Amino acid sequence: MPHTPTDGTTNPRTPKARWVIPAAAATALATVGGLLLWSPADEADASPSAKAAFTAVAAGDIAEQCTKSSSSCAHPKTAALVQQINPQFVLTMGDNQYDDARLKDFQKYYATTWGAFKDKTKPVPGNHETYDPAGPLKGYKSYFGSVAYPNGKSYYSYDQGNWHFIALDSNSFDDDAQINWLKKDLAANAKKCVAAYWHHPLFSSGEHGNNPVGRPVYKLLDDAKAELVLGGHDHHYERFAPQDANGKADSEGIVELLAGTGGANPYKIEEVQPNSQKRITNTYGVVKLDFTDDGFSWKLIGTDGSTKDTSPSYSCH
Repeated sequence: MPHTPTDGTTNPRTPKARWVIPAAAATALATVGGLLLWSPADEADASPSAKAAFTAVAAGDIAEQCTKSSSSCAHPKTAALVQQINPQFVLTMGDNQYDDARLKDFQKYYATTWGAFKDKTKPVPGNHETYDPAGPLKGYKSYFGSVAYPNGKSYYSYDQGNWHFIALDSNSFDDDAQINWLKKDLAANAKKCVAAYWHHPLFSSGEHGNNPVGRPVYKLLDDAKAELVLGGHDHHYERFAPQDANGKADSEGIVELLAGTGGANPYKIEEVQPNSQKRITNTYGVVKLDFTDDGFSWKLIGTDGSTKDTSPSYSCH
């Protein structure tokens, strides 16, 4: 099935979506005088993501060295959003703690806000986690423990509902061990839908721009019919139309979501990339992801409580 929006959203590079009436909406159909009628009150149920099977919250680039005593400190405000949404779990796309990500910094800053969700957080490391004077990822590993290293590695996977999630360490995408692990993990997956996340996005219109080091990983995921990848690193929000690892629009490709909006100082948009559908900067917030057994959608929620962007609803491959 083409990986296209199911809410009618189109873009010049992708075909128009098709509406499908799900089985769950069958009760909204009735026959009167030989005519088949559709109940308008149930029209929203036509979207595969109309009713979420579970919800997650995602953001990267989170805890600057500040506390809620400072009105300009953003990570207490984004943490308040997570508290309000109360998701099944939390995805963090790296640079969880600034600047050198030492254990004492995690304890002084991150732990006082996003640390409230530590027991349901599924993190990945960013480049700032490698700057620890005690050694790369030392503070990160010490703070998160087995949550971030469930198998003694900085990458792992887990299942929720009909979804398989893959958490990767983009600091070591040149590590054959991680790539071989990913190949085996994808081959063993029995879930219909697949999402992956890491820090350095392959595609970005921000100050850091594209990160080609992620192309082989993106291609492996695309070949495995993954649906969604999430990243951070650039401190803005951006969503892309489905595309392949070379940046070519492809209705069967992967949707990339960049959300470096968790609390670090915002970056500017530098060069708009092909297939970029929406870009927002100078905004702190979190992404509320709604997953069903056969699809997904999301909203960017700003710290003022308003919805800054709503994605199309997508069906799994």
